Amino acid sequence: MRVLPQPPGIPDHRSANRFLLWLARSEWRPLAWAGGVDSVYRLCGVLMSAAVGATLDSGVVEGDPRSLLVWFGVLTGLTLLSTALVPVGVRAMAFNWYASAYRTVQVVIERSVALGPTLTRRLPSGEVVAVGTDDIDRVGDFYENSALVPASVVTIGAVSVLMLSSHLTFGLIVLVAVPVMVVGMVPLLRPFSRRQEHHRTRQAELTTRATDLVAGLRVLRGVGGERTVGDRYREESQRVRAAGVRVGWMDAALQAVRELYPGLLLVGIVWYGARLALAGDITVGQLVAFYGYTGNLAVAVRHLMHASSLFISARVAADHVVRVLSLEHDHPDPEHPADPPAAPCDLRDPASGVVVAAGRTTGVVCSDAAGATALAERLGRYREAEGDGADALLVEAATGREVRLRDLPLRDVRRRVLVASNSAHLFSGRLREELSPDEGLSDDRLAAVVRAAYADDVVRQSPAGFDALLTERGREYSGGQQQRLRLARAFGLDPEILVLVEPASAVDAHSEAAIGARLAAERKGRTTALLTTSPLLLDHTDHVLFVDGGRVVAEGSHRDLLASAPGYADTVLRTVSTSGKP
Repeated sequence: MRVLPQPPGIPDHRSANRFLLWLARSEWRPLAWAGGVDSVYRLCGVLMSAAVGATLDSGVVEGDPRSLLVWFGVLTGLTLLSTALVPVGVRAMAFNWYASAYRTVQVVIERSVALGPTLTRRLPSGEVVAVGTDDIDRVGDFYENSALVPASVVTIGAVSVLMLSSHLTFGLIVLVAVPVMVVGMVPLLRPFSRRQEHHRTRQAELTTRATDLVAGLRVLRGVGGERTVGDRYREESQRVRAAGVRVGWMDAALQAVRELYPGLLLVGIVWYGARLALAGDITVGQLVAFYGYTGNLAVAVRHLMHASSLFISARVAADHVVRVLSLEHDHPDPEHPADPPAAPCDLRDPASGVVVAAGRTTGVVCSDAAGATALAERLGRYREAEGDGADALLVEAATGREVRLRDLPLRDVRRRVLVASNSAHLFSGRLREELSPDEGLSDDRLAAVVRAAYADDVVRQSPAGFDALLTERGREYSGGQQQRLRLARAFGLDPEILVLVEPASAVDAHSEAAIGARLAAERKGRTTALLTTSPLLLDHTDHVLFVDGGRVVAEGSHRDLLASAPGYADTVLRTVSTSGKP
């Protein structure tokens, strides 16, 4: 038994068709196996029609009981073989759904993780959600039913050979009618594709609005705007419904064509065969066999048409998958990476003059919140600095060698510099896995980082302790509890350089003071940048920098700056100046 998921490989995202072809190449063995099993199953149906005809002619018409028993044995064998192939074929087709859908999910998730914030800046959230829900279903459905194509071809080929060998005219009718029926369906496929694309786009837009609505529901209720936004959502929902109805009408037309064309062929062949039987040109057994052949042929043609519809749907879905896979990162890796500096390192931001000294806890106070956010993004290489020579640097403490963050592979930067902000999420799952994503922390170490983040009470809140289950974003916890759990997770990762952005803004003063004292002890001797305006946290730092107007304008200890830098005191103590006096 194969275990899923498997390593997905490198997808071909040059176009939707190339992506679908890459999936087929990646899973060609199970696809071939499913096609082979279904082909044998369909072939058994064709041979059963031939056996029934031979039974009638040899055993009934000619009165040969021995021949009748032989053909009954053949029919029994074909029936048993068909029955045995059913569970094998269903399992093979189901595996193809899972393999193709999971492989698609894997490559999309890998690319999403690599893109990071780039993904949400380039694509709306609804588009990404739709890829992970609706699109993978469409891709999976196509590959699940892909076995119908070779099975239908085998059926058509077998029926053509048997009919040609029995009656030339019948065989020629089949050879001409099947391509005509398939081609007759083509004019409906293009509008079907357009309507599906329109419906898919509308669906993604509606999902985006729904996620925005849920995320901002508390704010909307505060300003009384939930009814207005709800009405807009209802209007967009109706447009999505209308687009879905149009897709449904076109799909119904395709299904009608799939029934009409094979049905007309069946009526024509039975009518023509009956005339030949009455004229004595064919036997009764051949007429019955031809009826069975035509029934199998009608099923094969319907399956080909159905596979065509599924391919159109899968191609629309693959086009959106490719859109995600084709996105380029805002901060691509350098073509020629620099040699990484040896630890310990200072972290410098030339644009502001901020220097986070190696082995120390440096407090950074910005006079405006936007400036603090921009600084944190530059220090973690989430934002490129403007102007030459303004890129954030890692500076070897021992040699003074400077290396720009943009000259290092992004993976190395993320490994060495961790920016922990309040926009980080808690994911669903066990608390243990959330605090130690790689599961490399022992229970003792987990307890230590939880204690350092003053989150002991959060863990004790559940009898399961570290095995407690978190819902999405840890919604069962308050804002302050979530913040402390995020801080514990950052401590557990133990990066070389940790950049904390307002890590205690949602907790009470007592907890804030405890976090400040424990943070200093937890990160003692390691490089930490603490971007905050909290005096309770800043009092536990080794050094403080005050950034005003985008530049460092004062530095020293927290208490010295309170006495010597009025702007710093105004920012930290949240006082309002009047006539130049605090």
